Amino acid sequence: MTFDAGGTLLYPHPSVGEIYAEAARRHGAAADAAVMEDAFRRSWVACHHDDAVAAAGNVSQRDWWRVLVFRALDMAGVTMRDREAYFDELYELFARPEVWRLFPDAVETLTAVRRRGLKVGLLSNWDHRLRPVLEGLGLMPLLDAVTISCEVGVEKPDPKIFHAAWSALGVIGGGEVLHVGDSYRDDVLGALAVGMGAVLVERAGKHPWDGTTIRRLGELAAMLDGEGEVKSRPAL
Repeated sequence: MTFDAGGTLLYPHPSVGEIYAEAARRHGAAADAAVMEDAFRRSWVACHHDDAVAAAGNVSQRDWWRVLVFRALDMAGVTMRDREAYFDELYELFARPEVWRLFPDAVETLTAVRRRGLKVGLLSNWDHRLRPVLEGLGLMPLLDAVTISCEVGVEKPDPKIFHAAWSALGVIGGGEVLHVGDSYRDDVLGALAVGMGAVLVERAGKHPWDGTTIRRLGELAAMLDGEGEVKSRPAL
């Protein structure tokens, strides 16, 4: 079984908006956490749809994040004297385990999966900062393999990263692997496209998909014990 990282096993604390706003204030700029959260989300979407920014190989991952942060500042109407210093601080902050938290049932779920004799892998669109975060949060001993987009060279939903993930687990084909994640496009559709099973983590219960959706990770144990059906097919 493979798991996505951000939004599935872990999340930023107290929130991206609050971290961005607090850092902005340290750089002499007035910033509201809610406004920064909204600006970050809009900038995230914009950067992923901007071919000039998102195209693989065009920019380094650090430069990609710089574009996102500067765009978020513009969207939030926040001005400051030294944006570069602000970005440098943020980039280093998010490499620290202390600004991340595990969802309450993350460790319990990974442990339950392993107890049932299944290998556990992590499959994430992330950069080189993820491994230190996983180490700091104590997740590495619970993972048999870690597959990160920056190391593979492609991001979900590209088939190559899913192939790399099951290969790292010593699995021959995707039909032997169930992937769990919170993105319908990247996790669910990406996994299904290569023959893997998929479970969508939708804590708000809002995503319209007719396959298996869970509100909390703890529900997976019941599914593995045959108390729930895993339906892996996209909505028509």
